[in-house]
Amino acid sequence: MRPTKRSCKPIVLALVLTLAVTLAGCGKDPAAEKHEKQLFAMDTVMLLTAYGDHGDAALTAAVDAINALAADLDPEKAGSSVHALNAGAGGPVSVSEDCMRVLDTALAVYRDTGGALDPALYPVIQAWGFTTGQYRVPDKTELDELLAAKNTDGIILDTSNGTAALPAGMALSLGAVAKGYAAQKAIEAARAAGAERAIFSLGGNVQTLGDARPDGGPWQVAVTDPNDTGSYVGTLSVGETAVVTSGGYQRYFDRDGRRYIHILDPATGYPVDNGLASVTVVTADGTRADALSTALFVLGEDGALFYAAAHEDVDLVLVTDDGRVVVTAGLADGFTEHAEGYTYEYP
Repeated sequence: MRPTKRSCKPIVLALVLTLAVTLAGCGKDPAAEKHEKQLFAMDTVMLLTAYGDHGDAALTAAVDAINALAADLDPEKAGSSVHALNAGAGGPVSVSEDCMRVLDTALAVYRDTGGALDPALYPVIQAWGFTTGQYRVPDKTELDELLAAKNTDGIILDTSNGTAALPAGMALSLGAVAKGYAAQKAIEAARAAGAERAIFSLGGNVQTLGDARPDGGPWQVAVTDPNDTGSYVGTLSVGETAVVTSGGYQRYFDRDGRRYIHILDPATGYPVDNGLASVTVVTADGTRADALSTALFVLGEDGALFYAAAHEDVDLVLVTDDGRVVVTAGLADGFTEHAEGYTYEYP
């Protein structure tokens, strides 16, 4: 067990950002040539970096993949698979293969975490104004009525016919999973275009291609200091994997002296307030990592650690409201502490 260090600085939220990669002495190596593109999609600023001769082609393919998914998985966009599914609630609707895969993962995590991630929470999210920016605090009666109309277990996927069906009166959003899937598909597109090494940051979703950077070192991903988003609480050294963070910093509003974050508890319809500031999930599958980051945030510290202990392919960095950074065993050797004012724990 690594030693802990203690101070009293409180923290609220955390964010995963990629660290700049410096490739000293590699300027003449074509495999180390750096290519970057930035775009805005899925309400997120995204930075894509690829290396080597095929870098530009890889980034073009990745951007195309992201834009296609952004259009297909947007519940507000007429013609998208999710919009059609919500409009056709009560009967089977043809959806894209991508939509089917994302929904299948969301439902698998829903079942695996006892409903902590719920794609059918969309009407509740709308009631809070998180889809439009017209924020409000719904009363308990309204939330209870919306929750009573939800029947996630009644969603039917027919992969052989490419259809999905929602119970009548329901609507869903795949926002808690879509960026993770987009990062994964973008990496697959970059690989198919010839890239061997890349790191893509889609907001709090980071996915890497290749076990190491062009200079042979591991990829470096930083977990941002929530009190100072220009800094970070520590860095993770990783190979080819996904690193996804969920936290209230991503979207929130303040009303009457209280902060309301966008991550809602499916059991109550209210924003989660359980002592966690952020959850970072490290696992190979970007779609699952994205879904789990939300689900484990909802479950809280004990529930998240229990889940990770039962799933050896999942590791976590938890940041708590009382100033602790909890790093699970699989990441301990690759985690470098950075910020003053936190307790670092390695259970």
